[in-house]
Amino acid sequence: SLPPPPTFWSALGRARNMKRNGSRNCLNRRSRFGSHERDWLKEDVGRGCVYIYGADSATSMSSNVHLVLCTVDTLASEIRDEEGRENLYLQLHGDLVRRLEPAEKPLQIVYEYLAGLGFEDLVRIQEEAANSDLSCMIRFYNEKPCQVEQLDRTLLSGVYNVRKGKTQLHKWAERLVILCGTCLIVSSAKDCHTGKMHILPLVGGKVEEVKRRQHSLAFSSAGAQAQTYHVCFETLSEYQRWHRQASMVVSQRLSTVDLSCYSLEEVPEHLFYSQDITYLNLRHNFMRLDGSGGLDSLCRFSQLKGLNLSHNMLGELPILLCEISTLTELNISCNGLHHLPSQIGNLFNLQTLCLDGNFLTSLPEELGNLQQLCSFRLSFNNFSEVPVVCGKLTALDKLAMAGNQLETLNLGVLNRMSHIRYVDLRLNHLRRLSVDSLEGNKSVTHMDLRDNQLTDLDLSFLGCLEQLHCERNQLRELTLSGFSLRALYASTNCLMTVNVYPVPSLLTCLEISRNQLLCIPDWACEAKKLEVLDMSYNLLTELPSRTLSNLSLRKLMVGHNHVQSLPPLLEHIPLEVLDLQHNLITKLPEMFFFKALNLRYLNVSANSLESLPSVCPGEESLSVLQLLYLTNNNLTDLCIPDLVGHPNLRVLHLAINQLQTFPASKLSKLEQLEELNLSGNKLKTIPTTIANCKQLHTLIAHSNEISIFPEILHLPRIQFVDLSCNELTEIVIPEMLPATLQELDLTGNTNLVLEHKTLDIFSHISTLKIDAKPSLTADSALSSTLWNHGLAEMAGQRNKLCVSALALGSFADSVEAMYGMFDGDKNEELPRLLQCTMADVLLEEVQQSNIDSVFMSNTFLVSHRKLGMAGQKLGSSAVLCYIRHDATDLTGSFTLTLANVGTCQAILCRSGKPLLLSKVFSLEQYPEEARRVKEQKAIITEDNKVNGVTCCTRMLGCTYLHPWILPKPHVYSIPLTVEDEMLLLGNKALWEHLSYTEAVTAVRHLHDPLAAAKKVCTLAQSYGCQDNVGAMVVCLNIGEDSCTCEVHGLTLPGPGGIISTAKAATPSSSSGIASEFSSELSASEVSSEVGSTASDEHSGTGLDAGLVPRPERRCSLHPVPPFSIFQRQPSCATFSSNQSDNGLDSDDEQPVEGVMTNGSKVEVEVDIHCCQGKSLEPVPPGAEEGSPAASSEDDSGGLFFRIWRQNSMNSNILLAGTKETCELQKSPSTCCLYGKKLSNGSIVPLEESLNLIEVATEVPKKKTGYFAAPTQLEPEDRFVVPPDLQEEVKEQIKQHHESGAKQEPSKKAAMAPPDEFDTAL
Repeated sequence: SLPPPPTFWSALGRARNMKRNGSRNCLNRRSRFGSHERDWLKEDVGRGCVYIYGADSATSMSSNVHLVLCTVDTLASEIRDEEGRENLYLQLHGDLVRRLEPAEKPLQIVYEYLAGLGFEDLVRIQEEAANSDLSCMIRFYNEKPCQVEQLDRTLLSGVYNVRKGKTQLHKWAERLVILCGTCLIVSSAKDCHTGKMHILPLVGGKVEEVKRRQHSLAFSSAGAQAQTYHVCFETLSEYQRWHRQASMVVSQRLSTVDLSCYSLEEVPEHLFYSQDITYLNLRHNFMRLDGSGGLDSLCRFSQLKGLNLSHNMLGELPILLCEISTLTELNISCNGLHHLPSQIGNLFNLQTLCLDGNFLTSLPEELGNLQQLCSFRLSFNNFSEVPVVCGKLTALDKLAMAGNQLETLNLGVLNRMSHIRYVDLRLNHLRRLSVDSLEGNKSVTHMDLRDNQLTDLDLSFLGCLEQLHCERNQLRELTLSGFSLRALYASTNCLMTVNVYPVPSLLTCLEISRNQLLCIPDWACEAKKLEVLDMSYNLLTELPSRTLSNLSLRKLMVGHNHVQSLPPLLEHIPLEVLDLQHNLITKLPEMFFFKALNLRYLNVSANSLESLPSVCPGEESLSVLQLLYLTNNNLTDLCIPDLVGHPNLRVLHLAINQLQTFPASKLSKLEQLEELNLSGNKLKTIPTTIANCKQLHTLIAHSNEISIFPEILHLPRIQFVDLSCNELTEIVIPEMLPATLQELDLTGNTNLVLEHKTLDIFSHISTLKIDAKPSLTADSALSSTLWNHGLAEMAGQRNKLCVSALALGSFADSVEAMYGMFDGDKNEELPRLLQCTMADVLLEEVQQSNIDSVFMSNTFLVSHRKLGMAGQKLGSSAVLCYIRHDATDLTGSFTLTLANVGTCQAILCRSGKPLLLSKVFSLEQYPEEARRVKEQKAIITEDNKVNGVTCCTRMLGCTYLHPWILPKPHVYSIPLTVEDEMLLLGNKALWEHLSYTEAVTAVRHLHDPLAAAKKVCTLAQSYGCQDNVGAMVVCLNIGEDSCTCEVHGLTLPGPGGIISTAKAATPSSSSGIASEFSSELSASEVSSEVGSTASDEHSGTGLDAGLVPRPERRCSLHPVPPFSIFQRQPSCATFSSNQSDNGLDSDDEQPVEGVMTNGSKVEVEVDIHCCQGKSLEPVPPGAEEGSPAASSEDDSGGLFFRIWRQNSMNSNILLAGTKETCELQKSPSTCCLYGKKLSNGSIVPLEESLNLIEVATEVPKKKTGYFAAPTQLEPEDRFVVPPDLQEEVKEQIKQHHESGAKQEPSKKAAMAPPDEFDTAL
């Protein structure tokens, strides 16, 4: 595991030297963790407990687990003796299990593991070590757990009735039958060790069912002298197990035995009867040297040719392995080897030797005897120079030394190795390459120098070089020989000059993007076979005409340059892909499409185009263009007729232009269109002729002025429709929706009214997003003056959204907020889990510490633990932003604290400029992290991924990659000022295609954060993003002008309604507060209001009934001393109910009141106030403070729900509900009302350990990344006031208000205000 920081060791050393009051001898076994055990632990941080599991706990839900109190000095042998067992076993991350040595110290192992994760405080480490949830990462067993599958693949045995031969001349007899390795062993049941054994080789043979006898198999060997044994099994399960395993053996062409990842210490004894084994795989085990089946006994295999012993923690290579003269392949990588024995030179037949991931610094000279060695891997060791012995291995053609410690390289060494053709020196520390002679090298054809520190590179003496990789260096100048050059990859450098001589006549691929080149080199223009040219992100100002007219060029990427125009095209160009985005082009050549007849992909986004060239004037169109991206230009309606000349268009992006209309006659001719993006224009309608686009599956038209719903629901293949941020008022839809429709986004249409019939039809859509009703509470008005947010998430080509977001505009109290984004790359489970839990974890951590670096780091580390079994194999990037009061600033200013892991990032727009707050934890962008991973001997593959899994070096989850992948985040805090305009959060896909400056420039003028988030996602997709993309925009209004104090002019909500100087932004389409499902401060009942058919005008009476006076409030700029009020409230949410019709899982008996039961998804506004009041009786409006009805002699706490609903007469009535009383927990870490809340609102007792995997199974399945809730209101869910009673109800409400206003001040002072909680669902 990762070595703990020095502070950990020094603190632990001091703790060991303390007087422990006999703690060394306090080894006790307990069945539960109670108050006495906690008190004992508090006396000394060197004390702790370990949970010991039984062997059956790994495969069943058995409760065979207990804890043992011990200290960091308690030996494994002591615990073993206490358990009455022979051994103690350790399992990490639910994977391999190894036997602990008697002198190892289990509690110290746990402490070191937690310190390696990132915990620093010893007391906190002690608390975490006592948490049973830690068992998903580190667990101890008193017996070795074994899964049935592993046992079957290792060895099958039993006493069965056996008959030899195919005929019935032989009788059935009881025999011991063993299937191990590649052979079937039959022996006497009584004298199995001394009697005669019959060995039947099965490789290439047959295993068949015996039809005349139940549960019988016939095993036959291969060859002319084949023998057959009939075996009759007693049960069907035994028959199936033997048949499955034997079928795998007989299907092999070679005698191969795979025993990898079985936690073996030695091979089964019966395996040595399989003398035909040629390849033995023992990777990822804990093989020992001695013993009957240890490594020293492997020489008993007479025909063994291949042996894989990688990842076995050997420490040294067994000398006896060097006596297996038949070996041709040996893999001993990742074994912690520091040297090799000289006897390795005895393996004369060895052809492949893999030594990757060790600590080797030198090689024995005897390796030069291996003249047949043709593959020799030395990557990720500690070599500082190329071993001399490599020059003696004349059959070797590849020098694989990636990830070592070479700083300089004399290329003359390669001249002395004339047999080397491939050189892999990536991920070293190379700063300089030198040449000691002018003699050219004619052997090296491929060289990889990626991720070094080279500044200048001259390889002109490599006359036969065909391919060069030198990305991510610091190169300013590059010189090569062009005689044999076929491919050059030199992106992400500082290149100003690239010299290749002579002209590379064989060059097919040239990638030199992200450099400082001013022009395309002349030799590249003259390369006659060049097919791919990538010069994006340079300083080009023009494109030579000879480059475009190159007859072999198929793909040209010159985006993100300064090109102002294209040269006139005099000849036909063969280009198929052309990327011109982010240049200064105002016009394309008139004959462009006429000359580029092979063009299939064209991206001219982010230019200054005002028109498009026509297509083949006077002739039938010959265009084969299929993908056209024109986003972010100055195109007007005049360009639409020119699009008709491309009848094969499948993807058309015209977002963020100046379009006002789209002629119906033109759209009807684009019959092959599959994806259409018209967002960010000024369109008022979508033509009805869109119905002719029968292939259309995606329509994105947000941020327009569309008032009429387009006729797209008749399209047979429509899947995704985004009409958010428009001016829709009604929707006319058919009786039946297309079965393919998956998502419909109607948020941001403030005037849209949906009838219940429409909602019923939409109930079959997987994801429906509509506006929430605006909140009428004082808290929401208070927080919306300071910040409001918008969220946009768009699925990529996989049509599986693996991005989730979290948004709490009123967190911890009314003037704090939390925003987060989680990207699971290819998995959607972990982002959803983090979305459900991270807010509650942060809430607990803030109560335990006020140091930002502590509570944010611990939030990530605890969330990492709470991922449970899902976090063992899956991982997720995460960014979390917490806006809070600065505890050290008496003026009450706000501080933004950010933490992130992985590739999710956040930027702050300050005075119109981006301020990067996060770090990108990837191998390519964080050299320090890459160095750390290398030092821990991870294998970084050629695609720059840790063990071929992920490019991230810090993530939540992926515990099986510990210690290379860590969950400890980067934490950064910054005070917010009046210059801070907005906060932008995004995942990897967003920032890969959108620069920080462009993102800020694109959205800072937009007042609607939802439209802003939609815009940046649209830009990313038009710029080439094909993966999941998510963006959250938080508009900030921090300053004196945003003061929310009553004394500074803000009129709080009262009988007259809400008066606010800030215009409330349109609620986000997906605020992402799914973490409220498992919130410890959540209610199990919620009222939702969607799509009422009543008028949107609110009467004064309704506001009178709906708003309750509150005590005087002050803002963050003018705070008052804190008191015991804790508030928490989401702004809006999207929920899902795919588990059952009423949105609950099987454990719930009753549907949630106010939640509709049609199983679709919809965004709703939640406004729940959980008050710890003195009375459990319904409280009328105005009687919350000071009235006798609000007080009671009963001191027991209670929950009071105020549920707002809108009836058919558009009057807001205050409904009151009660909950049974409960005892509030006092511990900050378990501060909740009733216990842990599950995703559906049900409750788990605090004493039980909540496994997030169980919570994840209860979280509704999220097909496209959104939680949703049922949509249709049932008749009984509506509170309706008859017309004839309305005046009477209003009068009663008015009387309640007046009675509340007449309460004496003395009674108000004597009446303590109840603790109030604004909880989430």
